Amino acid sequence: MLVERAREGDPRAVARLITLVESGDEMLPQVAAALAPYAGQAQVVGLTGSPGVGKSTTTNELVRALRAGGHRVGVLAIDPSSPFTGGAILGDRVRMQDHATDPGVYIRSMSSRGHLGGLSAATPQAVRVLEGAGCDVVLVETVGVGQAEVEVASLADTTLVLLAPGMGDAIQAVKAGILEIADVFVVNKADRDGADNTVRDIQGMIALGERGPGEWRPQVVRSIAARGEGIDDIAAAIDKHRAWLEQHDQLRRRREKRAAAEIEAIALGTLRARIGSLRDGTELPALAAKVAEGALDPYAAANELLAQIGT
Repeated sequence: MLVERAREGDPRAVARLITLVESGDEMLPQVAAALAPYAGQAQVVGLTGSPGVGKSTTTNELVRALRAGGHRVGVLAIDPSSPFTGGAILGDRVRMQDHATDPGVYIRSMSSRGHLGGLSAATPQAVRVLEGAGCDVVLVETVGVGQAEVEVASLADTTLVLLAPGMGDAIQAVKAGILEIADVFVVNKADRDGADNTVRDIQGMIALGERGPGEWRPQVVRSIAARGEGIDDIAAAIDKHRAWLEQHDQLRRRREKRAAAEIEAIALGTLRARIGSLRDGTELPALAAKVAEGALDPYAAANELLAQIGT
């Protein structure tokens, strides 16, 4: 019933479904089964970058451009949560008030709840909810990330990495990590001093990469999102990448990898839950005691524990 209402555009039904996903409700398998026929119908675009580069402002302006093109848009904005209280200031939604009353836009702020990688553990299933709700494009804005948080690339069809002048020297542009996942680089706040140097450093990094014939070459786009400048260029770069994905059969491959990651995450979550239940019994403490006193090595103990889970 909730899925049917979400398909009809009821925002409360969409909110309820995402809440079920976030809470790991026992109804989640039923929800997933109801959403399965609508999988793969939305273009998923990830936006990531360091804190302060303008991700939320860029997302807001992209929503405006997509709505002008007649698209129904969903936004998942991930905010960091406190490691002490688990709470979060869901501030990304504050920057997107322009679209709060637009029935063609659904915006949901989600707490990372301690999950590493820039996303929330519930994000992949939340994307499925928005696909089921009829969104043509789903924008996923990550937590402000560092150099190694690259999980968004496994979720998105197209990944935008936002940069800003003054965020580092040329050495930063050739480090492994987040810069390697970009399909499109967006140098935001391009009216600042050093924007030309940032563009040149990124282009130099791209030139160092080895690519075979026909492989995608990341685009570099300038923008001033606070003034709405360069947003059409970003949208054009996203469309160009989408066309390349379809032409080279990469869209299907990316989505199959995404599905594999989802299946693995669900299976591992189930295993962790089973291991957690073993903590309340006698088997795990007994194995731990043997390992601590040197009577058993940890690998053998882990094998015994897995055997217990299997039964």
